[in-house]
Amino acid sequence: MAREDAVRCLRCLLYALNFLFWLMSACVLGVAAWIRDPLNTVLTLTAHTRLEEAAVLTYSPAVHPVIIAVCCFLIIVAMVGYCGTLKCNLLLLSWYFGSLLVIFCVELASAVWTYDQPSVQRSDMISLKSRMPNFGLQRYQWLTHTWNTFQTEFKCCGVIYFTDWLEMTEMEWPPDSCCSNQYPGCARHAHYHDLSDLHQEGCGPKIYSFIRGTKQLQVLRFLGVSIGVAQILAMALTLTLLWALYYGRKSPELDSTLPPAGADDPAPLSGEASQSGCTRTNKGWTNPPNTSSAAAKLGEHQFEMERLS
Repeated sequence: MAREDAVRCLRCLLYALNFLFWLMSACVLGVAAWIRDPLNTVLTLTAHTRLEEAAVLTYSPAVHPVIIAVCCFLIIVAMVGYCGTLKCNLLLLSWYFGSLLVIFCVELASAVWTYDQPSVQRSDMISLKSRMPNFGLQRYQWLTHTWNTFQTEFKCCGVIYFTDWLEMTEMEWPPDSCCSNQYPGCARHAHYHDLSDLHQEGCGPKIYSFIRGTKQLQVLRFLGVSIGVAQILAMALTLTLLWALYYGRKSPELDSTLPPAGADDPAPLSGEASQSGCTRTNKGWTNPPNTSSAAAKLGEHQFEMERLS
């Protein structure tokens, strides 16, 4: 009875862990997709500078293709683990344990390989000014679009201040993407009438803060650690369940060497076997004979013999 209760408890815990694997893997994929667009924008603006190298070192563990593939594979493995736990199948559970072990090793190796603290200073932001003279040129429309997108989303203008546009380019006023309320010609109107309509903070500090780490990156790190801890716990529970099921399949063979039980034993035995949800189908598990029906037949036979005599 205690063994059946333990098997049922192990199965419930594995159900919960597999659900967490689905949920956390989906969250990792969602946050990684969410952070990819601003990361590509920052990498475009910081190309060929130390800031680009720092951004790659910071975010490569989060959006690396290996991590994305591992999360997708973990969803499939969790489904196999759910089916193996539901059917108490030793083969599926063994495959589930091996897959979790491989995924954990890949995640650990990837974390060690990509871990590196980026060395970036605020003085490195000045190098962003080298990307400004090409703004608005026909050959660099992609760079113009990137600057406008970043200044609009992060509500900034220039590198340190909006005057950087006047210093590094031949423009007489900043781009319209510097305006708090954007409309065609808003930057010209703000430049000559009200400078408060322009974003007062430069994009350099914004990029510096992004490289140092965002809330999305902290969420990804927390999910990564949580998945690793859950995998260790799931592997330990799977090993315990495999041992319990293997021992439960061997015990009927040991019980077959004992004398048969009485007439009231089959019902309790079948009840205990079904409480965990796992059925025993091994050789050696046989129902004890129905002694009550045999006694009735013996009594009828004796009655016939007395009547004939």
